[in-house]
Amino acid sequence: MDINKITDKGIGMAIEYAPKVALAIITLIVGFWLIGKIVKFANKAINRSGLDQTVSSFISSLISIGLKVMLLLSVASTFGVNTASFLAILGGLMVGIGMAFNGTLGHVAAGVMLMIFKPFKVGHLVVIGGGQTTGTVEAINAFNTTLKTLDNKRIIISNSNVTGNDITNISGQGHVGVELTFGIGYNDSIDKAREIILQVGKDCPHILAAPAQAVFVAELADSSVNLATRPFCKSEDYWATMFYMQEHVKKEFDKQGVGIPFPQMDVHMIPQN
Repeated sequence: MDINKITDKGIGMAIEYAPKVALAIITLIVGFWLIGKIVKFANKAINRSGLDQTVSSFISSLISIGLKVMLLLSVASTFGVNTASFLAILGGLMVGIGMAFNGTLGHVAAGVMLMIFKPFKVGHLVVIGGGQTTGTVEAINAFNTTLKTLDNKRIIISNSNVTGNDITNISGQGHVGVELTFGIGYNDSIDKAREIILQVGKDCPHILAAPAQAVFVAELADSSVNLATRPFCKSEDYWATMFYMQEHVKKEFDKQGVGIPFPQMDVHMIPQN
């Protein structure tokens, strides 16, 4: 084989395709930049229209995906690819891919269901899967939902896993009751402990006046009398209320001599004869 012919052919192909490759790279760079700007503009326009942030983030995600697909098709056309044939082939591939990866399409369908039924919105504190995952909703995208935990971790859950599990929306009603249980010893006064818990609740800056806080005997347990209370607060103050009550009730119990039982073991030594 003539090396010179191969070299000449290679140089000719490089000269022919170099401008197209350069144009494709420039198109991709500029295109992705423009798509980012368009998505931001669309997101602002959607927010101004009155739709909540949950819906706007989902629509923005779909717009971004659609524009990127169009950009890739336009880049393919610069290399002489017949886009009509390409779309037909792509359609066939999508059917095959959809059958093979129906879970991915299921995530999109689940995202649409989240938009329609709205079990939660962006900013809501939710529990997914019976307590397995707890966090504040950051975004609902085309394929997944993003939560931010109390310790500032980001959890990404596929939409189908969200809709396929139990969903507890802690902040969906605007106000929420904080379930708390305090154990006292059998020798301690129930009335005195109740008075302390109610006074700490009055001092807490987050607890609402209505509905009024109450304290009940929830259980006569093996080693403690368990007192239950459910003060109400704004949804965004849920954790602050819980932490305040637990800390200050313990401090007041200590000041006023109310004991909090803990597991103990009595060991009796039997002398050997």
